[in-house]
Amino acid sequence: MRHFGHIAPEERQRLFFREPSVFTADSPSRVLSAALGATLYSPAIRPQLADDIIKQAGRGVVSMVLCLEDSIDDAEVVGAEENLVRQFTDLAGRTDAGELPLLFVRVRFPEQIPDLVQRLGPAVRVLSGFVMPKFTEERGMPFLEALASAETASGRRLFAMPVLESPELLYRESRVETLEGISRAVDKYRDRVLALRLGVTDFCSSYALRRAPDMTAYDVQVVASVIADVVNMLGRADGTGFTVTGPVWEYFRVQERMFKPQLRRSPFLEGQAEELREALIEHAMDGLLREITLDQANGLLGKTCIHPSHVLPVHALSVVSHEEYSDAQDILRPERGGGGVLRSAYTNKMNEVKPHRAWAERTLQRAEVFGVAHQDIGFVDLLAAGLPE
Repeated sequence: MRHFGHIAPEERQRLFFREPSVFTADSPSRVLSAALGATLYSPAIRPQLADDIIKQAGRGVVSMVLCLEDSIDDAEVVGAEENLVRQFTDLAGRTDAGELPLLFVRVRFPEQIPDLVQRLGPAVRVLSGFVMPKFTEERGMPFLEALASAETASGRRLFAMPVLESPELLYRESRVETLEGISRAVDKYRDRVLALRLGVTDFCSSYALRRAPDMTAYDVQVVASVIADVVNMLGRADGTGFTVTGPVWEYFRVQERMFKPQLRRSPFLEGQAEELREALIEHAMDGLLREITLDQANGLLGKTCIHPSHVLPVHALSVVSHEEYSDAQDILRPERGGGGVLRSAYTNKMNEVKPHRAWAERTLQRAEVFGVAHQDIGFVDLLAAGLPE
């Protein structure tokens, strides 16, 4: 699979200075954690789940979560498990695993992990891992231990994606202790923790809050403070950190808005895409685009998505610009190992080799999986090219 692999090769050549690389479910974890992109959630109870997965793969989705937790009623769990096993068996029988997105199952209890893996049998080959809800050290360790046992029993490499969403993490008086416990748990299973996911909807629930479609998670200060502390303690670039993904965007159509649209008109006029701008605004995508940009500025990579229309904006804004790529390459040149300061090739900024090295390394990692746009290609071009005809 590859990002933007659903568009024609000649179109990719027009858009990309360096095309996104091909990866598989068996690629190194550092590649997969960077490549998750927009992770699309779907209730595991959907009767045509296998067909849905294949359809979304054809539209550019590279990671999906099939949910047995909050997205289904408590009374539906047994039926959803049976459906999941049936649909995975169907997928494994008629589709090559390399044609599918990375597939994860969001479970409710640790016991579901070995049970589902055993019930899947040979179909476990299309499973990439499990999403673990309400993760703290105390509640999370049994999930991780169950994952390790299931992996050993099945012979299939399985990844964990803990969801950080518990009240203990949100409340100031218990936050640091909770983060320290989470750090101990995920560090013990570092090789199997692909990414940490943020459950912002649960954070808001603790205070009876819900952000409006023209506001981002960063406008809700109690939520923004948690994101900052999670990145501070668990997203460091010194080798101890993990990939932390952006929070879910809840909206896909706006009936009425209070504030002006947040999308500048000029990039769309230059690309002759004014109709695209209007469509994005109508479907609340201007808020989504702003939140994605703030996610990246705050050290997050990828995003939880609950609607297929959110996938392309996440991926388009994850592509590395030619200017970013040029700066990162300059900073990481072998002859720059001793440090120093240099003017960027675009002659519009200072690149300081030592302080900017970690940024440059992370940028080249993103370039590997999302590609590098040509010098005259912007996110509007990438959005327009990726839309279904």
